[in-house]
Amino acid sequence: MLQEYLLFNDEFQVVDAPVLTASNRSFKFGDGLFESMRMINNKLQFADLHADRLAAGMKALKIDGHALMDDYFLRQKTADLAKRNKWNGNVRFRLSIYRGGAGVYTPEINKAGYILEGVPLKASTYELNSKGLIIDVFDEMTKPVNKLSNFKTANALLYVMAGLFKTQHRLDEAMILNQYGFLCESISANVFVVYQKQIYTPSLAEGCVSGVMRTVIMQLCKMNDMPLIEAQINPEILKEAEEVFITNATQGIQWVMGYGRKRYFNEVSKFLSEKLNTNNL
Repeated sequence: MLQEYLLFNDEFQVVDAPVLTASNRSFKFGDGLFESMRMINNKLQFADLHADRLAAGMKALKIDGHALMDDYFLRQKTADLAKRNKWNGNVRFRLSIYRGGAGVYTPEINKAGYILEGVPLKASTYELNSKGLIIDVFDEMTKPVNKLSNFKTANALLYVMAGLFKTQHRLDEAMILNQYGFLCESISANVFVVYQKQIYTPSLAEGCVSGVMRTVIMQLCKMNDMPLIEAQINPEILKEAEEVFITNATQGIQWVMGYGRKRYFNEVSKFLSEKLNTNNL
């Protein structure tokens, strides 16, 4: 069996090597953030959008070094890791950034460290799920709205709890509400709702992650004259909507089939999924 590698601060390490110590701030305090990215046919998709969000997130967390982690850095490091592992050019990556150094809650330094991991994929396109997802609304906790809400931080307990809820209720995905009770996102994706032939998605002011694929889908809608509104969305709309779909950078678009007794169509998600593949690959 071939040995697989990850990148730890520019050095290749075998995937099961103990690279982090007990003093790591991401482990201790969730002091960091991450990017999930997709490579298709040896091309890292939307590297510039990932780099922009990463820089904004590092600035928000006051972690130094965001200028070095630009789109060139992302393309270079993902290509290096794919080559080292002899992957076929279709890969899902996770780049985890943490604040280095010691200290208790108050950091002593703000230098960034990173780990880049990957998982090879078979598919060389974004594949729309053939069987629609079954969802429900996660109602045990809500997501706070603050200046860190739009980033993928290392503090992911809300999503872990939503994941346990999903498993317990035998769902494919769960919808998360913000602190005001409005639709925010799903466990690992942004949410789009088609209601009265209009496409809606929660605005960034609602506290959702500023998803790279969310941005791409909004651009695709604009290019295809499909009106899309960023809004505050009452979860009650899920009972009336014609379609619901979710998006993220690794899977593209996934359509939702059912919520309780409600059943949805997938025309818009099918159309956008085709456009996503023809536009970007």
